[in-house]
Amino acid sequence: MAVRRRRRGAAAPPEPPARSGRRPRRLSGRRAGAAMGRAPLLLLLLVATAGRAGVSAAGGPEVHSLRGSWRLGNGNGSVVLRGEVPGCVHTALHRRGLIQDPYYRFNDVMYRWISLDNWTYSRTFKTPFDIRKWQKVNLVFEGVDTVAQILINNITLGRTDNMFNRYSFDITSVIKEVNFVEVRFLSAVSYAAEQSRCHKAYSIPPACPPPVQKGECHANFIRKEQCSFSWDWGPSFPTQGIWKDVRIEAYNHYHLIYFSLTSFFVKSAQQWSLEIESIFDVVSSKPIAGLVTVNIPKLQTQQTFGVKLQPGEGSIVLLVNINKSSAVEAWWPNGHGKQTGYNMTTTFIMEAGYQIEKFSKAYFRTVELVQEPIPGSPGLSFYFKINGRPIFIKGSNWIPADSFQDRVTYDTLWLLLKSAADANMNALRVWGGGVYEQDEFYNICDEIGIMIWQDFMFACALYPTDQNYLESVRAEVSHQVRRLKSHPSIILWSGNNENEAAIASNWFSIPYADREVYIKDYVLLYVKNIREIVLTEDKSRPFIASSPTNGLESVKEGWLSQNPYDTHYGDTHFYDYSNDCWNWTVYPKTRFASEYGFQSWPSFSTIEKVSSTEDWSYTSNFSLHRQHHENGNDQMLQQIGHHFKLPQSTDPIKKFKDTIYLTQVMQAQCIKTETEFYRFSQSEIIKGEGHTMGALYWQLNDIWQAPSWASLEYGGKWKLLHYFAQNFFAPLLPVAYEDKDVLYIYGVSDLQAEHKLTLRASVSQRDDVYIFVLQTTAIAPFVSLDVGRIKGRFSDNGFLMTEKKKVVVFYPWEPTSVEELEESLTLTSLVDVV
Repeated sequence: MAVRRRRRGAAAPPEPPARSGRRPRRLSGRRAGAAMGRAPLLLLLLVATAGRAGVSAAGGPEVHSLRGSWRLGNGNGSVVLRGEVPGCVHTALHRRGLIQDPYYRFNDVMYRWISLDNWTYSRTFKTPFDIRKWQKVNLVFEGVDTVAQILINNITLGRTDNMFNRYSFDITSVIKEVNFVEVRFLSAVSYAAEQSRCHKAYSIPPACPPPVQKGECHANFIRKEQCSFSWDWGPSFPTQGIWKDVRIEAYNHYHLIYFSLTSFFVKSAQQWSLEIESIFDVVSSKPIAGLVTVNIPKLQTQQTFGVKLQPGEGSIVLLVNINKSSAVEAWWPNGHGKQTGYNMTTTFIMEAGYQIEKFSKAYFRTVELVQEPIPGSPGLSFYFKINGRPIFIKGSNWIPADSFQDRVTYDTLWLLLKSAADANMNALRVWGGGVYEQDEFYNICDEIGIMIWQDFMFACALYPTDQNYLESVRAEVSHQVRRLKSHPSIILWSGNNENEAAIASNWFSIPYADREVYIKDYVLLYVKNIREIVLTEDKSRPFIASSPTNGLESVKEGWLSQNPYDTHYGDTHFYDYSNDCWNWTVYPKTRFASEYGFQSWPSFSTIEKVSSTEDWSYTSNFSLHRQHHENGNDQMLQQIGHHFKLPQSTDPIKKFKDTIYLTQVMQAQCIKTETEFYRFSQSEIIKGEGHTMGALYWQLNDIWQAPSWASLEYGGKWKLLHYFAQNFFAPLLPVAYEDKDVLYIYGVSDLQAEHKLTLRASVSQRDDVYIFVLQTTAIAPFVSLDVGRIKGRFSDNGFLMTEKKKVVVFYPWEPTSVEELEESLTLTSLVDVV
């Protein structure tokens, strides 16, 4: 997602030892019969739970987490407090009562000083094991945000400069019985500005975000969540902190760092196979031989392999052929079948050292991105086949769920992702201006069948390509692909968001004579580095360099097409706020719509939490401050004005609430019209355009309480758009539209069997849900039910009520009562807006 138009060096950080020039051997094994299964646990058997000292077993590693309370201080020592790890400075200050909610009113600007200061995390810890017993001891950071110097016992171990990297520091020679560890942060804002100043050869635009975003400059010069410097839907909070786990690891001989499995279907043999890759840090100076046994009891598959680990970074790649007599249930997207996974145990028994048992889940899924000629149309198709079946991609775009990642809990993720599935979505695009999401995000997607289009974290900008920067990016990409490639939910890697379009459409007014420098940088970063690593690390899913892109046509044109928005190729992003959104003829009959959308305001109950009485007006300073998209508030009123009367109430708060309601009605109807256009375009070619096979609207979720393109408000409350999505993404959809006085009616189906369309309104009652019976004496359009701050969702909302009586079910997300609901309920329809 761009800032929307009409169309819309520190020293290189230490990293794990480089991969040797040897390619790991692909091994096949001997079948050894089935064995009893073990309970599926996604951890090493020998690793202790976080927060406790590691417990060794048969010479296994010691793992000691350093999570918990750390000392936190600012640059001059005037602010000192306790801060939780994982965490960040902003949330630490808020929890200790030193600042208000950073989202309250104008605090995003008022608290800018926090990001401009240099903060230090520190703590002491006792070594929970005998140091002399271990050949190697590492201090491991799963995520440091972002630029920091790492010290232990006043000795500098190294520096970090990439939020998305894993950092491991060898502390074998410096660890003591009692240790003092420090993480000295440098302001991300200051660092980015300095990196930009040091890049003297030519500018790397954009320098700064538009003033309406109230953001910070040069986000493209730091490997950090790009939207943390502001976006057109989010605030500027360039955080500092240890945002993921930190721990001490002690081991002898070897230590397992990465473990991944990917599935393949061998057509010639009509057989499933699994590629299992294990990457070790091998301390031994000599190769270590051993046996690896892979056991999948439910599939009557067990194979044993003879292996050899080489010193340094040792890799083992095993190819496991699944027993042909076992019926493998494939993993399917939501709405197309089950998300079956199989418990798998991998046991490593080496000549030296200890035994490792790795418990994991094996999924079987193939994915193809089909780009081939279409009869009657120039260009190429662009659609996904899952397990050999063409799938229409239905869903939205995911942004970070909070400016402060330590506030994003499992429950937060589950609520948002389950809401996507409940709205009949089967896919989300993890957008490239945020973060590679936490493991639990992808685990949930695996479980509920949400396919993931995974961007790499580059968005709406050009980027430097100096050696230090490229080395950091290469480590980032290698780490993230190794971490994530086991997830069947991920169906595509994409190099960036809109950067091909930025050059092709010349967003940054680069003189034609200078274009070649930026094109060369583009190919160097996304093709010769990112793509090269992805293809080496993961051969199980496709890669595209950008979105939007012309796909193979972009490749043909040197990876940068003349018009990445060409409807005959690849995917498109499309935004149009001036034309009437009910007019379906303005929409592109594209192969794949990966971004499109309209803004609305969140509910009054959501805004109320971060505002005060004087803010409750559409034209208040707060309402203008919260809108980060140029002319966004006016564009919403203009779109409303095409079909509805604007509120005229003399009560200012009622007028504000009525306006909020109308923005949600407008947004829901606009995206309904556009999505239905894309869905019925999948089966036709008109004037060479069509065969649309994907609709991902912008955007699913919100990062804070503000006007945006989201269908889920901050906190998870459903906007009217999300209720509409339940219907326009339904597996069976009737669509009617008028063209030149002719009414066309389409029956759109995602199902494999033929179905006749019939309509019905049936509601079942259960103990834990609440039944609303609505009555009307006249037709009520766009009926909206709202229960304020009570968390939950309705079975239907924003509907046209033509009968005298309608039953709606409310599903609470927290305990409530009939009395609470009656007191909180407000009913609004178009006839209530005056």
